[in-house]
Amino acid sequence: MLKKITAIIILFGLIGWAIYDQTSKTTEAEKKVHVSKEDVQKSVKIGFQEGNKAPNFQLKTLEGKDVQLSDMKGKKLILNFWATWCPPCKAEMPHMQKFYQDNKGKNVEILAVNLTTAEKNPNGINKFVKDYGLTFPVLLDSTGEIGDAYQAFTIPTSYIIDTNGIIYKKIVGPMDKEMMTELMKSIN
Repeated sequence: MLKKITAIIILFGLIGWAIYDQTSKTTEAEKKVHVSKEDVQKSVKIGFQEGNKAPNFQLKTLEGKDVQLSDMKGKKLILNFWATWCPPCKAEMPHMQKFYQDNKGKNVEILAVNLTTAEKNPNGINKFVKDYGLTFPVLLDSTGEIGDAYQAFTIPTSYIIDTNGIIYKKIVGPMDKEMMTELMKSIN
C-alpha cells in the first residue's frame, strides 16, 4: 500500500513538473521580439494575448526603411500578417486600403507584415502592392520570426492595438472595412 501511495505521489510530482516546465519556456520566436527595460517596469504584462502589451520588433519596409512597432505608440494600430498567395488576404486588402485612406491623419495606422518566408515568389510582393494600390506600410518578415512570435499561423491574422500599445483583439481571418472601423471606435 505504501509503495502505491509513493508511486502516485511521484507520478503527480512528475506531471506537475512537466506542466510547469512546459509553461515556463519561452519559444525561440518569442525571444526574437525586443522587450525594453521601460516595458518591463510597467505593470502590464508583455505578451501576445489580449490585454498584454505587444512586444516590440523591427522590420524593414519594401523601400528598405526600418520600422519598429514602438514607433506607432500613441496611434491606434492594425498589425496585419499576410501573404500574396492567400485568398482571404487578397479579399481583405482592398478593405484595408479603403479604411487606411478614410482614416489618414486620424491617429490610426496599419502595419501589414508580409510573411516573406511563406511566399512562393518573394519578388512578387512589390507587384502585389502595386496591383492592389496599397499605400500603408508593408513590412517584410524575411526570417519568419515575428510571424511565429505573433502566432500568425493562419493568415490573415491581425492584432488591434490601442494607443498605449496594448493588444485589444486578435482577429484570425479577413476583416472588412466596417469591422475595422468598429474595432477602432472601440479602443482608446
